[in-house]
Amino acid sequence: MAMRKVPLVEKEFYHIYNRGVDKRDILLDKYDLDRFLKGMEEFNVIKPIGSIYENRVRNHGRQASTVAQAQKQDTPLVNFIAYGVNRNHFHFILEQVAERGIEKFMHRLGTGHSKYFNTRHKRSGALFQGKFKAKLINSNEYLLHLSVYVNLNDRVHSRGRLASTLSRTSWDEYIKDDCVDDFCKKDIILGQFKNKKGYRKFAESSLDDIIERKILLEEEMEDPDTENTA
Repeated sequence: MAMRKVPLVEKEFYHIYNRGVDKRDILLDKYDLDRFLKGMEEFNVIKPIGSIYENRVRNHGRQASTVAQAQKQDTPLVNFIAYGVNRNHFHFILEQVAERGIEKFMHRLGTGHSKYFNTRHKRSGALFQGKFKAKLINSNEYLLHLSVYVNLNDRVHSRGRLASTLSRTSWDEYIKDDCVDDFCKKDIILGQFKNKKGYRKFAESSLDDIIERKILLEEEMEDPDTENTA
């Protein structure tokens, strides 16, 4: 088995991304999007759950609050710092917190979504373009600007216009005080700003520059179309 050029070790932060094989869509409708997001949550535990369907059957009859509490107590493989899921690709900022955590999580997510997608849409073969890509986030400046790239990834790809309805990012978690979603570990980013408004101002002021650099560098920044497998 070939070794990765970028070793994945605990307590480090990584930019993880991939796209559909042959630039194809990995999400065709809202149901696919919801299923992918569900996989991001349920596969992120040390003890394997099998499939999401098997996990649902196992929890059948249990109160939703009990299931949610049990999930929170499960030891995660990774911490999500930010995410951006789009029609044909995704970007994550992950902290590895368990041995081989990123590798295990991404294998489960990729395999689970591929099996679901192929069954539902009556297709066969690979869905993703090879192994997921990984880049070590080796500076705080990189981490901050990458968080903007990921949180506003839908707007980056739409050149600043309104986001596609078939996309989801952690942006609301970062900027809305009344957001009930608490999926990401945001303190490493938000702790560097006075409040959420401060981060929003930083992010939106950085967006035009990110889009401009993305165009000038022919999408060499963090775009899954151009980077090599780590």
